[in-house]
Amino acid sequence: MAERSFKREVEDLRLGAGETFTGEGILAITKALLEAGVGYVGGYQGAPISHLMDVLADAEDLLSELGVRYEANASEAAAAAMLAASVHYPIRGAVTFKGPVGVNVASDALANLASSGVTGGALVIVGEDYGEGSSIMQERSHGFAMKSQFWLLDPRPNLPSIVKSVKQGFDLSEASNTPVMLMVRIRSCHVTGQFETADNVIPPLSVRDALSNPRSDFERVVLPPFSYKQEHDKIDKRWPAAEAFIRENGLNEMFGPQTAPVGLVVQGGMFNGVIRALQRLGLADVEGNSAIPIYCLNVTYPMVRDEFLEFASGKDALLMVEEGQPEFIEQSLATMLNRAGSPTRLHGKDIFPMAGEYTGQVMLDSVTTFLKQAAPQLLPGQVRAPNAPPPEIPDLSETVPIRPPGFCTGCPERPIFAAMKLVEGELGKHQISGDIGCHLFGSLPPFEIGGQTMGYGLGPASNAAFDGGGARRAVSFLGDGGFWHNGLSSSIGNMVYNKSDSVAIIVDNYYSAATGGQDLMSSRADNPTKATNNPISKALEGVGVKWVRQIDNTYEVGKLRDTIREALTTEYDGPKVIVASSECMLNKQRREKPVKKKAIGEGRRIEAPRFGVDEDICTGDHACIRLSGCPSLSLKTLDDPLRDDPVASIDQTCVGCGNCGEVADAAVLCPSFYRADVVHNPRPGEARMAGLRRSVIGWLQARRAAKQVSFDEVVQ
Repeated sequence: MAERSFKREVEDLRLGAGETFTGEGILAITKALLEAGVGYVGGYQGAPISHLMDVLADAEDLLSELGVRYEANASEAAAAAMLAASVHYPIRGAVTFKGPVGVNVASDALANLASSGVTGGALVIVGEDYGEGSSIMQERSHGFAMKSQFWLLDPRPNLPSIVKSVKQGFDLSEASNTPVMLMVRIRSCHVTGQFETADNVIPPLSVRDALSNPRSDFERVVLPPFSYKQEHDKIDKRWPAAEAFIRENGLNEMFGPQTAPVGLVVQGGMFNGVIRALQRLGLADVEGNSAIPIYCLNVTYPMVRDEFLEFASGKDALLMVEEGQPEFIEQSLATMLNRAGSPTRLHGKDIFPMAGEYTGQVMLDSVTTFLKQAAPQLLPGQVRAPNAPPPEIPDLSETVPIRPPGFCTGCPERPIFAAMKLVEGELGKHQISGDIGCHLFGSLPPFEIGGQTMGYGLGPASNAAFDGGGARRAVSFLGDGGFWHNGLSSSIGNMVYNKSDSVAIIVDNYYSAATGGQDLMSSRADNPTKATNNPISKALEGVGVKWVRQIDNTYEVGKLRDTIREALTTEYDGPKVIVASSECMLNKQRREKPVKKKAIGEGRRIEAPRFGVDEDICTGDHACIRLSGCPSLSLKTLDDPLRDDPVASIDQTCVGCGNCGEVADAAVLCPSFYRADVVHNPRPGEARMAGLRRSVIGWLQARRAAKQVSFDEVVQ
């Protein structure tokens, strides 16, 4: 059950020649693939292209009609390896995943693919979520493209340019027998716009047809002496062919006047930000017409030497707008200028910050600084004088608190970390390793459990160095998504093979929850096109784990605590794995809320559990918050003058999971939590009884209030 359904939108993928498509970038990419005659597609979900995988899944019927093979791959490595179908056959293939972490995982297959070369067009759509919208280490895929000689496209973030780049990417790949990376940023994936569609193209040769006429060529195998020949083929044939294709087909674009004292060289994905900065300076209009020459690199690798030098000719200075580090493109351009003996000065990271996202303000400040240095005459009069103080920007850190990521309300993973915290209170602090996924939030307050993560599915593997015996066993966390991605072999298999004495806790929330709720091998859903309902515990036993404990309700904090304590204290000398299973609350709410809403609208009786805190019993200790951290659990100040400390309070966002009450019970905290069932469309007898209860309770409350001592009277 994915985070978002595209069943309605995918119908627009059937639009034909001359019609107008309106939608998001991810849908435009899918439409462009179909118009380009793609023969097979696959990938692994991850921001910002998770929804692209969801679109492909929802469009399986259309893909089947066109004879296109769709695969939801087990990992990025599996997706990249799938492109092998284009090595010998003239079949166009495309895969997608998050970059650069996806590129890292897929690097083995990608390097082999780049070495052997391709016959059919091979396109890798990389979701580059650099900057403040990113959830990963701040790196770029550009370095890998340079290392293995993948051609890298970075289209301007508008739908016509994105669609054009997809089609040109396949053409470039086939013209140079080289796989191509298409980099799409967050803004590209989710920008909304329009473009004129063409007819979808049935692949001239389908993967099914290829099976009836198998091909092979031993010179494509990456083994000596062919690997040496393949390297020369890259440099002597493929690279020149790529440069010629890029120039002859105008993949890079030039905007603005032909002659000027200065110019801007821009990554395609940065084009909109540059135009906005120039517009604010009065040097461009809303249509993108610029008063300063712009060389827009829709292909950021390889650089076309002659094309760049022609743009630089006659200019005193250039500014390279390259987001991220290192400054790969700037270094390449500087080398070209130096070898050509050009007097043109090149600026870039000496003006722009080396690291960090190029926001609107960063872009405006940097472009302004460049123009002041290189061509102050181009700046309009309203730009502040060189010695004028900069405009005052308010410091929002004083009024807007930081908001680190955290578990959702009712998340079934929260009680797992509450139980771990209770065990540590008894046995002491342990060496704990985290893993990629929602469970990584356990390293943040209030739990602060787990101090590092080394990669998706590598939680237990990253604790291997601590498995040499000691006062306490090491503990590692691993999600169900990471387990099926890489963890089964690289982490659990590693534990079994090395006879590890550590503990692994597998957080099973039924989905690849962190990437949007896609199904997994162990999902409980009945998926018509995928094999689900494969228990993790059986896979553990199959790989050789003897000590396995299955917890089917993570909200039972006491049971979780006892099981974790058992794993840490048992005399069994071998891998110990706890599978803690409960459905992701977000997906559960997505499934159940529409059903409940419909039932309530139809007048059917529905009970909805809610939890609260009895203000008279709560002591204000707040231990419940330190052991839960649920967003619906907050503080409330009482009117009672004898009670200064605020008490715990549960707000209206509570989903009734019961975690707070379970934690309070397991930790032997104050019994102030209570459960109340909200009844929608009650039966007549229930409504009358509820009215009677309210009357009696109201009478008792009024009676007690009348007997209370009041401090409102002023004694004369």
